[in-house]
Amino acid sequence: MDFALTEEQETIRAAVRELVAPFDDEYWLEKDSKHEFPFDFYKAIADAGWLGICVPEEQGGSGLGITEASILLEEIAASGAGMNGASTIHGMIFGMHPVIKHGSPEMKQRLLPKIVDGSMHVCFGVTEPDAGLDTTATKTFAKLNDDGKHYTVNGRKVWISKAVHSDKVLLLTRTKKLEDCTKKTDGMSLFLTDVKSDQIEIRTIPKMGREAVDSNELYIDDLQIPVEDLVGEQDQGFKYLLDGLNPERILIAAEALGLGRAALRRATQYAKDRVVFGRPIGKNQGVAFPLADSRMRLDAAELVLRRASWAYDAGAKDAALYANSAKFLCSEAGTEAADRAIQTHGGFGYAREYHVERYYKEARLLKIAPLPQEMVLNYVAEHVLGLPRSY
Repeated sequence: MDFALTEEQETIRAAVRELVAPFDDEYWLEKDSKHEFPFDFYKAIADAGWLGICVPEEQGGSGLGITEASILLEEIAASGAGMNGASTIHGMIFGMHPVIKHGSPEMKQRLLPKIVDGSMHVCFGVTEPDAGLDTTATKTFAKLNDDGKHYTVNGRKVWISKAVHSDKVLLLTRTKKLEDCTKKTDGMSLFLTDVKSDQIEIRTIPKMGREAVDSNELYIDDLQIPVEDLVGEQDQGFKYLLDGLNPERILIAAEALGLGRAALRRATQYAKDRVVFGRPIGKNQGVAFPLADSRMRLDAAELVLRRASWAYDAGAKDAALYANSAKFLCSEAGTEAADRAIQTHGGFGYAREYHVERYYKEARLLKIAPLPQEMVLNYVAEHVLGLPRSY
């Protein structure tokens, strides 16, 4: 087992680092402060072909694995773009797995090339206000019309990133009532359909950070969805959704790792440059030791991340364990590094111009989303240690 990056993977890292370098911290501070979507950054990523990194070659992509995608997103986050940069594209990568694996040939040929070239933005409508992480409690319902050509959909979704700027939504609904299902995971369906509709009201949610990428509530009233927008078979949507969960956790881990690296880089440079009492503050062990500790924690978390992406790409049975572990450990290490970067800067760490407060707000998100750390612990306790389920 060798987690050293291949020559091709190192080339990807170098190419992405060079591509995103012009989009520096000042760029992201401006976008975050003005709540502006980074269209020029998104276009640069799309024009370079990175949106299609995991899309099969027959649909215009590169057909590479989650390992390569994790390198892409780690470098984006590490550049200082953080979650403002990564969130513009990561859903286009892991979120398309259900479509790539289960969509009809017509759907894939019609939509995937537009996603690859950046002409079509997609958001993901899964979470609901009352259901939260209990996805089986989804109430949004799609009823097949008598004509057999359309579904009528009603419901509500929350924390939907990029909905304001998206053309399509990958929408999870029930197509069979929960009480009529043998298993809670039965009776759910996925649709890839238009989000720009008079039947969908989008309300933006004011939030703590990652302000360049919007988060929204969707109010769906009598939305008409054509049957050709159904992904795969009716009632199999939850199973399809699972195909994107492990890649999502791996990519989120990579972003947390990148953010931690960015925070540590700034903190280390500040510790070298800042002179107090006639000496650089980095000479003080109280400053130096936490930064050294964060470096080791980030390196250790990276090893689990590499193990996770390798396991997923190899189809290993323990891929879920390592995907969850990587998400947990990288989020912890990244958030801690960002917190220590603020502490290293002292009062200036609270000032936006030094950027580390933005890193912290974005890193802190990754201990909550796409699932909180406690749910990772639940997974490991139940599925790895064999302890009784707690919820």
